[in-house]
Amino acid sequence: MVRIPGPLRSLSPSRQEAALVAVTAVWGGTFLAVHVAMQYSGPMFFVGLRFTVAGLLACILFRRVLRGMTRADVGAGVAIGVMIFFGYGLQTFGLQTVSSSTSAFLTALYVPLVPLLQWAAFRKRPTAMALVGVALAFVGLLLLAGPDAVHVGLGAGEVATVVSTLPIAGEIILISLFAGKVNLGRVTVVQLLACGVLGFLALPVVHEDIPGFSWVWVATAGGMGAASCVIQATMNWAQKSVSPTRATIIYTGEPVWAGIVGRLAGDRLPGVALAGAALIVVSVLISGLKPRSGHRRRPASESRAVVLPGPEQELSD
Repeated sequence: MVRIPGPLRSLSPSRQEAALVAVTAVWGGTFLAVHVAMQYSGPMFFVGLRFTVAGLLACILFRRVLRGMTRADVGAGVAIGVMIFFGYGLQTFGLQTVSSSTSAFLTALYVPLVPLLQWAAFRKRPTAMALVGVALAFVGLLLLAGPDAVHVGLGAGEVATVVSTLPIAGEIILISLFAGKVNLGRVTVVQLLACGVLGFLALPVVHEDIPGFSWVWVATAGGMGAASCVIQATMNWAQKSVSPTRATIIYTGEPVWAGIVGRLAGDRLPGVALAGAALIVVSVLISGLKPRSGHRRRPASESRAVVLPGPEQELSD
């Protein structure tokens, strides 16, 4: 029997992990579409329309379970929906002036934030590798922003995108917190509609007007709504057995896919920015690693068996 090395075992994804990989590719491809739509619509209106469409599609998809709606479902859905609204709202605002590739790489900073938020919320101390990841991400951010950022700071679009990483990380934490305690379908419907309603309510607050009709924002909002419905439903389902740390490592593929799509569309990043982007990707990968603790070598009889981690072990990451 061939013994599988420890580091290679995690390369065999479960069904839930494979689903997260698939939606991450879809997620990464949405950056360019939203960036184009921002030339025809304001950010709050677009977020409101996008997630209202997603919520209505979710109502059709999960119509059989809506009658059993509970307070717990509503509370969890609203909490997650608020995080989605602030995350996507700030990110969409940034996409008015920031390229899709840059936005995606900046958004990747939410990944090393997840273990830090777990520490603050659940008193779960981050590993040394998570702290190393945060340091590398910060350096990568400076390189990505360019040498002028060190002296004059980031622009409004970059700042909004960086701030959006906090609620995005909070969304991942909340999904894992409520997973298994509430109904998947009902929570998906509530969180999407809550985000959509908040988007429309924010219009007068940010002094944003309803845009003139354009098939560009209509088609983009419809397509993004369908994508958001699939993405959020898949995240809610998969994170019942995939830990926040494991899920965030998978989500690091998001800026990679966004960069690929952006490059195919003619979006170019300078060499120093590419180096910063590479550092950010490395940082989010490193932040999820755990250093091996010293232990005695096991007897040969014990080392023959390969035990794969179960869901309950994954959730303890």
